[in-house]
Amino acid sequence: MWSYNGKVFNIYLGGKNMNKVVLMGRLTRDPEVRYSQGQNQTAIARFTLAVDRRFKRQGDEQAADFINCVAFGKTAEFVENYLKQGTKVVGCGRIQTGSYTNKEGQRVYTTDVVIEELEFAESKRAQQYDAGSATQRPEPSADADGFVNIPDGLEDGLPFS
Repeated sequence: MWSYNGKVFNIYLGGKNMNKVVLMGRLTRDPEVRYSQGQNQTAIARFTLAVDRRFKRQGDEQAADFINCVAFGKTAEFVENYLKQGTKVVGCGRIQTGSYTNKEGQRVYTTDVVIEELEFAESKRAQQYDAGSATQRPEPSADADGFVNIPDGLEDGLPFS
């Protein structure tokens, strides 16, 4: 069992094997959502998360992995309604592999993370700041007495007065 941002994730190890993935990253583009055919239509959302690598080599820029994700049902509807390019999310799911034969007759192997739980990883205000340039974000400054001045316009977002 572990927690992130106050949410506890229980991992059941009843069998010998476990297939559990936890990712935090940003959508690289708007999600693609379609609905299955048939009487019980199910939403299917596909998107890619850019996940920063934990470490970077000296002198290199921050490296990221681009993870293909798919969500079904209510989770896919959440993706359709609330996520867009640049949204930072935390997702839990499992790795699923597959294969198909393309038009040229070649076998193509796929690896996706099937997202079973999904949450926002930052506030709406933080997303708005990240969407703009760094010069738009007000930076706090310290007085000579060591206290930090709160920039104008941020008082409304503070949990105290």
